[in-house]
Formats: sequence, structure tokens, C-alpha cells
Amino acid sequence: MEQYVPVLIVFGIAIGMACVIPVLSWFLGPKKPNQSKLSVYECGLNPIGSARERFSVKFYLVAILFIIFDIEIVFMYPWAVYFKEGIRNGHGLYLLIVMGIFFTVLTLGLIFELRKGALDWNSR
Repeated sequence: MEQYVPVLIVFGIAIGMACVIPVLSWFLGPKKPNQSKLSVYECGLNPIGSARERFSVKFYLVAILFIIFDIEIVFMYPWAVYFKEGIRNGHGLYLLIVMGIFFTVLTLGLIFELRKGALDWNSR
């Protein structure tokens, strides 16, 4: 149980700071509200329309595709580190083939998405 004491101290400090800083900000901060400070900020312009406006599904589709292909890069970093070590151990060719298969599957997925028109903004 003794080894968890530093972790509990860090959690205690984090929770304490999360409680103390907003309270100090509220007490010590200036309180001179006016019309412009109390209005909603949207790039310096007055808000127009409803905040409940519907977005096109394409925004979400592009976001999901970005996450998928961004994760590809995240998986390439540890592979590259291990590949350097794997060359010394004689596993370099195997690791290269595995990454080639991984990269091929993701490239085929990107080609499929391009042919379906998922990234074409003017199609729908």
C-alpha cells in the first residue's frame, strides 16, 4: 500500500487545484459586467440563427475518416521503433511484410472511400 502514496498525493493536489483555482478566480477577478461582455462571442459578430442548426453528415464522415487514417500514423511510430530493433534480431523482413499488409489494407480503404465519393463535397 505504501507504493500508492505518491499517486494519491498527486491526485489530491490535482483535485485541490481544480477546486481552488476557480474559486480564487471568482474572488480575485474583476467584476464589471456590461452588455458586450455578457453577449455570446462568435468572432466579434452578433449571433445569427439557432444554435440547434443541423450539420451535414459529411462533416462527421470526414471526421471519422480522419481518425481512422490518423490512427494509422499512431501505429507506425511504435512499429518504426521496434523495426529498428527487429533488424538486429533478424525479424526485419517479417516486420516489413506486416506493415506492408497493414498499409495496403488502409490504402485500399482510402481508394474505396474515394470511389464512393465520401470525400467529394460537391456530390450531394
